[in-house]
Amino acid sequence: MLSDDTAICLEGISKRYYLRSQRPQDLKTAVLHLPSFLSRDSSRKAFWALDDVSFSVKRGESIGVVGPNGSGKSTLLKIMADLARPTQGKIAVNGRVSALLELGAGFHPQITGRENAVLNAVLLGLSRREAEEVLPSIIAFSELGDFIDEPMRTYSSGMYIRLGFSVAVHVHADVLLVDEVLAVGDAEFQQKCFDHIERLHAQGVTIVLVSHDLGSVTRFCERAILLHHGRVQVEGKSQPVVHEYLSRIAAVLGHAVSS
Repeated sequence: MLSDDTAICLEGISKRYYLRSQRPQDLKTAVLHLPSFLSRDSSRKAFWALDDVSFSVKRGESIGVVGPNGSGKSTLLKIMADLARPTQGKIAVNGRVSALLELGAGFHPQITGRENAVLNAVLLGLSRREAEEVLPSIIAFSELGDFIDEPMRTYSSGMYIRLGFSVAVHVHADVLLVDEVLAVGDAEFQQKCFDHIERLHAQGVTIVLVSHDLGSVTRFCERAILLHHGRVQVEGKSQPVVHEYLSRIAAVLGHAVSS
């Protein structure tokens, strides 16, 4: 049970995936090794993307998650967004969640941007009436103009991003999950997105930001977490955590150069 001032609570979260071993390249190899390839255990190797992760996020807090590629950052956000289930552990989230993970991934290319905006707003938790009411704001923010009534198969990747972001930040969420999406798009729209996220934070929206842009982490987040090999290495105020991460990167690079 979450306390009134807690937005997200994770207790012992672990996530296991199975990696497929190399498959046979020809029929002869497959026949000769048929028993081993038919064996489930021999053809799959367990990989723990997250390993016993525990922390909580207060209501209205902005927290950054940093770490090298493969450290479990995106998996963590997918579990928070209920797009993936943990193998072990418990998670509780208080309020409506909006996730900026793969913007535009759920859009249908054959229907218009307007129709996709309404559909995705409903999928993010709004009623049809609420989606229609917020639609003018979504369209205005996206700056797509007349393209909003064109099929999305005619859109560029940047236009997908614009509409996806616009929908996600206009569903009146209590928790906003952001995964690197602001690294895409032109500089002017990026700044517009940053400014809007700051406004949401000022309004009390809880924000979890995953980014390799460490400047954004220190700018937006009071607190940060450093993940490595699926485990929490450091947790605290964002500036010291980012500094520790940079120190580790420098140590690895120094070792590589010296060797």
